[in-house]
Amino acid sequence: MLMCSPTFLKYSFSTSEFDTPLQDAASGTKGGSSGSPVIDWLGRAVALNAGSKSSSASAFFLPLEQVVRSLEFLQKGRDFSGNKWEAVSIPRGTLQSVWLVIVITYLVEPNGLMILQLDIYDGVTFLHKGFDETRRLGLQSETEQMVRHASPSSETGMLVVDSVVPGGPAYKCLEPGDVLVRMNGEVITQFLKMETLLDDSVNQKVELQIERGGTSLTVNFTVRVALVQDLHSITPDYFLEVSGAVVHPLSYQQARNFRFHCGLVYVTEPGYMLFRAGVPRHAIIKKFAGEEISRLEELISVLSKLSRGARVPLEYVSYTDRHRRKISLNEGNPSDHGSWYYINEDFRYSVLVTVDRHEWYAPPRIYTRDDSTGLWSAKPAFQSTSILSSSAIKDLGVLAGEAVQLSTEVTCMGHMCRDSLESTDGHGVTSMETSCEQVSEEIHSRDVDVEVKKRRVKEDLSADGNLVSDYTLHGTSEAKLEDSITLENAVVRDYQVATAVAANASFAERVIEPTLVMFEVYVPPSFMLDGVHSQHFFGTGVVIYHSENMGLVAVDKNTVAISASDVMLSFAAFPIEIPGEVVFLHPVHNYALISYDPSALGAVGASAVRAAELLPEPALRRGDSVYLVGLSRSLQATSRKSTVTNPCAALNIGSADCPRYRATNMEVIELDTDFGSTFSGVLTDEHGKVQAIWGSFSTQLKFGCNTSEDHQFVRGIPIYTISQVLDKIISGANGPPLLINGVKRPMPLVRILEVELYPTLLSKARSFGLSDDWVQSLVKKDSIRRQVLRVKGCLAGSKAENLLEQGDMVLAINKEPVTCFRDIENACQALDVSDNNEGGLNMTIFRQGREIDLLVGTDVRDGSGTTRAVNWCGCVVQDPHPAVRALGFLPDEGHGVYVASGYFVSYTYPYDVRFIEYVDDTIKKLPGGVMGLEHGEFVRVRTVHLNGKPRVLTLKQDLHYWPTWELRFDAETATWRRTTIKALDRSCR
Repeated sequence: MLMCSPTFLKYSFSTSEFDTPLQDAASGTKGGSSGSPVIDWLGRAVALNAGSKSSSASAFFLPLEQVVRSLEFLQKGRDFSGNKWEAVSIPRGTLQSVWLVIVITYLVEPNGLMILQLDIYDGVTFLHKGFDETRRLGLQSETEQMVRHASPSSETGMLVVDSVVPGGPAYKCLEPGDVLVRMNGEVITQFLKMETLLDDSVNQKVELQIERGGTSLTVNFTVRVALVQDLHSITPDYFLEVSGAVVHPLSYQQARNFRFHCGLVYVTEPGYMLFRAGVPRHAIIKKFAGEEISRLEELISVLSKLSRGARVPLEYVSYTDRHRRKISLNEGNPSDHGSWYYINEDFRYSVLVTVDRHEWYAPPRIYTRDDSTGLWSAKPAFQSTSILSSSAIKDLGVLAGEAVQLSTEVTCMGHMCRDSLESTDGHGVTSMETSCEQVSEEIHSRDVDVEVKKRRVKEDLSADGNLVSDYTLHGTSEAKLEDSITLENAVVRDYQVATAVAANASFAERVIEPTLVMFEVYVPPSFMLDGVHSQHFFGTGVVIYHSENMGLVAVDKNTVAISASDVMLSFAAFPIEIPGEVVFLHPVHNYALISYDPSALGAVGASAVRAAELLPEPALRRGDSVYLVGLSRSLQATSRKSTVTNPCAALNIGSADCPRYRATNMEVIELDTDFGSTFSGVLTDEHGKVQAIWGSFSTQLKFGCNTSEDHQFVRGIPIYTISQVLDKIISGANGPPLLINGVKRPMPLVRILEVELYPTLLSKARSFGLSDDWVQSLVKKDSIRRQVLRVKGCLAGSKAENLLEQGDMVLAINKEPVTCFRDIENACQALDVSDNNEGGLNMTIFRQGREIDLLVGTDVRDGSGTTRAVNWCGCVVQDPHPAVRALGFLPDEGHGVYVASGYFVSYTYPYDVRFIEYVDDTIKKLPGGVMGLEHGEFVRVRTVHLNGKPRVLTLKQDLHYWPTWELRFDAETATWRRTTIKALDRSCR
C-alpha cells in the first residue's frame, strides 16, 4: 500500500475537515468503510479509514495521534467500581481572541502539489511554501538555516501569510507574504506540532514571530499575544427551534468558512416562518422587529414579545455577499464634522416575517446537548404568555385596519429606506441600497403609472420607521387618526384615478378590477397533506361576496389546494395585504372559497373593494365573445377579448405519482387566445358580469416509466356551481358551523356520486351494442355533445363502489336521459329537496349488452378538506383522501392510515410507506392504537404500497425526539391546534 504525505479532505464549504491531517493511500476503499481500522504488517492499528475518492483508487486515513489523546481522556473518566463512563471534556485549543484565531488544514492543489494551509479566522490565511519560495519572499538566510536546523531533515518549507481579511483583528498587523517563524519561541512548521501546542495551551497565551520582506518584526506583532481558547466553547451546544427553523450561534467551523465572527445568530435551516419571508439557509440575522440582534438570546427575547400573526421586519446578511459593504448615514456620534457620521457595515437584506397564526409547529424550544446522556434535551424558549397563546380572532383585522398609519413624514432610519421599484437579487428579496432622498422623492411624486403607483402606496404604508400595519410588538403607539384618514383618502383617490386612466382598459376591465385579488399561499412543509405538490402558490381570485362582516373570494384549487395553509390576499382595488382563511373546498370542482375580514381593509379600503356580479345563466356557447381579465404579479389588471371555442370540454387528467387532487367529472371552457398557462382570472361579458373563473389546473406529464414533471394549464370554470354554493352560505346552509370573522355560519354540504366518469361518443357506444332507441333519445336530449357517460371507476369506500363497474354506460337517472356531468349533479341536488331519505339515484345503465336498473347510493361531503393529521415516529399520517380513494384502493382489511409525508431523519423515511396497518391485534388505528406503546418499545407494522405490495417492518418508538402529536382544525376558533398525544416529557410540547 502506498502511503503519501499528509493531505486535507474538503467535501464542501460546510463540511471542511479542518485541523485534520490525513494520509493519502492507494487502497481503493469505498464508501461504507469509514471508521474501520488500518492495520500494518504487524497487525497494529495505525490509522482509521476516513474517506475516499469515487473517481480513483485514492483513500484517506486518519492518523491516531489525536485519537489516542482523546482515548486517554476518556479512560480517565471511567468509573471502574461501577463499570460506568462519566462525561469527559476533551480540550481542543484554538486562538480565538481579540487578535486572531488559527486553524490549520492541508489542501491538494489541482496539479497534485500538496500544500499546508493555516487559517487565522478574522484575519489571516497561511500557506505552506517551500524554502525556495520563502527566500524569494525575503526570508533571511540566517533564519532559514535556524529553521532547517530546528526542524526534521524532511522539512521543505515554512508557513507564509496568503491573505488578510480587511477589518479583522490581524488587519494591518499581518500582510500577505509574511513568514511565520516561531510560536511561543518554538519553531513551528508542522501541523501536528502546532495542534498539540494549541490543545495543551487552552486558556493560556501564545506569541508569534514573523518576517516581512527580509525584516524580522519583533516589536509590532511579536509582543502581541493571544489567549488560546477551548474549541468546545465556540462550538454551539444548544440551538433554537421555532416554526421548523433551526437557529444557533455561528460555530467556529462555519465562521471560518464565512469569515464572520463566532456567536452570530445563524440560520442553519429556515423552516417555515423564515422560508415564507425568503430567508435562505446560512443567513446571519442582524435585526429583528426593529431591534439589533447579535446573540441568540436577543432573538429569543424579541420572539417572546410577539403575538401570533404579527408581521415584523427582519434584516440578515448572506455569506455570498460578505464582500459587499454598505455606507450608511447615522446620527448621534459626536465628531469634528457634526452629529452625523458614516459607517461601513455589512450589506443587508430586508424581509417581512409573519409569525405563525396557526399551531403548525410546537412552541419555540431550546435544545441543549447533554453530555452525560448523549441526548439533546428540549425546554421552552420562554413562557407561553404571548406567541404561544392565540390572539383574538379579529386581532389581525385590528392590526391591519386600525393600526395602519399613513404619515406624511418619512423617517429614514438606517437601512429601512426602500427604493420604490424594489430591486431584487438572487435571493428574491428587496435590496436595501437606496438613499433617503430617493424615497422622499418617490413618496411625493405623482406619477400616474399604475404599477409604480401601486408600489408607491405600499411604500407609504410601510416606509415609516415604525413599519406600521403588520408590526405588532406588545405595547401601543400613538395614532394620528385624523391625519391618517385624510392621507388614506388622498392615496385611494389618486390610486383610483391612476387605475381609471389606464391605457386601453376595456369597460369590462374597469368594472371587474376592483373585484380581483392576488393570492399568495404557503403550505407548512411538515404538513403536505392530500398529496399537495408544492409549498408556495400564486394565483388570481375574484370577490364574490363583500359585506360589512364577511368577504368571500373564489379561486382555483391549484392555488389553494388544501385547508392547512396560510393565505395572503392583495387587493387590486386598494393597496393592502391581509390574511384569508379557507372556508370551502369543493370536493369535485376546481375551486375554493376564501374568507377575509372587511374591517381589516379599513373604512376606505372596504368601500373600494366590491363583489363581482355573477352571471350563471345563460351558459356560454361556442362562438360567444368574452373578456379575459386577470392580474399580473405586479397587481396590474390585464384583459383581452377572446372567443369561446369549446364551452363543454371534458377534462381527462391522469393520476400523479403521489396522488393529489385532480379535476374529474368537469366540463370546462376553452378559448381561442389567452395569456399563457400561468395567467388566471375571470371570464366576463362586455358589461363586466362574471360568467366563469379562468382557473389553473394541475397535471403531471410522464416521460418513460420513472420520469415525470409537474405542469399546469388554464381553463374556464363555469360560475354556476360557485353561485349555487354561495347562495347556500348566504341563506344559511344545513352543514357544520364554521367560525368566520367571529360569527358562526353553517357551511353547505355537497351530495355527490363518488364515481369517476368520462364521455364516449355515441358512434363508439353504438359499436358496444347500445340500441338505436337510446342513441336517438340521447341525441334528442343533447344534440351538441352527442355522447354518453361511462364509468371509469368508483372511489373506494363510496356507496357506489359495489354497484357500478368499470365500463358501465350511464343512460338515465329517474328515467331522464343523462348526457353530461351537470345532469348527474342536478339529480344529486334534487335528492336534498325530495323525500328520498336513502339518498339513492334510480340509474339505468348499459352493461355488457344489457340494460340494468340500479339504485345507487350517493355520498354527502363537506368542504372542509382534510382537517386532521397525526405525527407518529416521524411520519405524518391522515385518513385516505379522495385522490387516493379514486385509485379504487384501500387495504383489504378496511382500516389503516395514509402516510402523507415523513421527516427526512425519521424512522419511516427510508421506507416507501403509503398505508400503515398494525399487525398487532391490540393496535388497530392511529392515534389511539399507539397509546399503549412505550418509549423504546418495538412494534410490528404492516405497510401496503399503492401498488398493493405488502411489507412488514419493525419500528422502535422514540418519544424523546419523535413524540406523537395531532394537528386538528378547530371549527369553534377557526384555527389549527396542535395536541401532544404521547411524549417522553410533556413539559416540552
